[in-house]
Amino acid sequence: MTAPGASARPPLAFRSAQTGDVAVLVGLVESAYRGEASRAGWTTEADLLDGQRIDAAGIGALLAAHDSQIVLALAEGAILACAHLQRQPDGAGAYFGMFAVRPQLQGGGIGDALLAECERRAREDWHCRQVRMTVISLRDELIAWYERRGYRRSGQYQPFPYGDARFGLPRRDDLRFEWLEKPL
Repeated sequence: MTAPGASARPPLAFRSAQTGDVAVLVGLVESAYRGEASRAGWTTEADLLDGQRIDAAGIGALLAAHDSQIVLALAEGAILACAHLQRQPDGAGAYFGMFAVRPQLQGGGIGDALLAECERRAREDWHCRQVRMTVISLRDELIAWYERRGYRRSGQYQPFPYGDARFGLPRRDDLRFEWLEKPL
C-alpha cells in the first residue's frame, strides 16, 4: 500500500556498472550536481561550482580500478542512481563517493536504498568495518542527511583541488572537503 500523497515506485534492483553504462552515468552525475538541471533536486552544487563533475574518462578509470565498483540503482531497467565504492588499501574501510540520484526523483527513498546497498556490499562482500566519504564542508543540508543515516563528522578536512578543472570550476574561494565516517 502506498502512503497518501506518495507515488508508487517500481521495485529497485542493484547491479555493478559496466563500460556500456559510461555515457548514461556521465549524464546522471552531471545532472545531479551541475548546471540548471541540477536545481530540480536538492544535491546541486551549481552555486558552488561550474564546469564538469565527471567525464567518460573519469568513469572509465573508476570502473577499471582495483577493488572499485560503481553501484547502480535501477527500476524497470532504467538507471535512477549511482554511487562509487572503493575498498581502501588497508581492507578495513571503503570510500563512498559520486553519489547521484536523478534530480526529479530525489527525496523518494532511492538514495537511502542505494546507500544501504553500498554499505551492505562493503560490509558483506569486502568485510569492511567502516565507510568514509568526503563532502564539501559548506553542504550543511547534505551533511545533516548523512548524519541522520549514522555518519559522523570526523573533524578532518582535505583541501579542495583548486586549479584542477576535473573537479569543477569553483565559484568561491572557501571550499574544502570534510571527512564523514560510519562504522559498519
